[in-house]
Amino acid sequence: MSVLDNRPNLKAVIDQVAEVTGYLWQKGWAERNGGNITVNITKLVDDEIRALPALAPVMQIGKVLPCLQGKFFYVKGTGKRMRDLARWPMQNGSIIRICEDCASYEIIADEPVIPTSELPSHLALQNYLLETGSSYKATLHTHPIELVAMSHIKRFLKEGEMTRVLWSMIPETLAFAPLGIGIVPYALPGSISLADATLEQIKTHDVVLWEKHGTLSVGTDIMDAFDQTDVLCKAANIYMCARSMGSEPDGMTEKDMKEIQDVFNLPRMRPC
Repeated sequence: MSVLDNRPNLKAVIDQVAEVTGYLWQKGWAERNGGNITVNITKLVDDEIRALPALAPVMQIGKVLPCLQGKFFYVKGTGKRMRDLARWPMQNGSIIRICEDCASYEIIADEPVIPTSELPSHLALQNYLLETGSSYKATLHTHPIELVAMSHIKRFLKEGEMTRVLWSMIPETLAFAPLGIGIVPYALPGSISLADATLEQIKTHDVVLWEKHGTLSVGTDIMDAFDQTDVLCKAANIYMCARSMGSEPDGMTEKDMKEIQDVFNLPRMRPC
């Protein structure tokens, strides 16, 4: 039996994760076992799930995260493929319970699938979201081709430059990603230093781009987190299509973008 049986609300959340992972594979953002997902499911957990025994030894997070005490998360498994998770979410991901010490966790369902190696980054973000009273419950790391490609060009690693270009490509980018994209210089995947740098950038941006690696986004649910990345990647694609025609695209003017901000009453946290 699965913990999803006779729990329609919990099943709906996991089914949405499966749907999104299918999109990631179709877009080419999830080669082999690339990318990972974490969703806070604590409010959907009943007493029976809370009492489930651990399926594997207690594992360390690598950080003390006080806001996560006793919380429950669905997480993608390490080495698992998104295309497989889309079909079998509980065989390619697991539910974990954060221990009382706030520094370790237990796998409780459905199978002892070891969580993603990027778990410290994801849980540090989840801790921040709870600490700040955010409504965001989902974190998504994936490998959007165009955004990663742009991170290989030094110009776009300058503060605010990539955001300015992406905003100027299509009005919806500024409307739906008004805080833009934050850049984290290359760091070892799964490292605590990557987790700390990501946390700082997500405080003031919609999406974080890990140089030469991928993106990290948050949302009210996993579809929302996917949309945040998708909007920015569409703008990057438009930029590259225009560049492939032989010249630097003009983009919208500063006046054009200010008009969008005024009409949609968008935040004014514009990069330099």
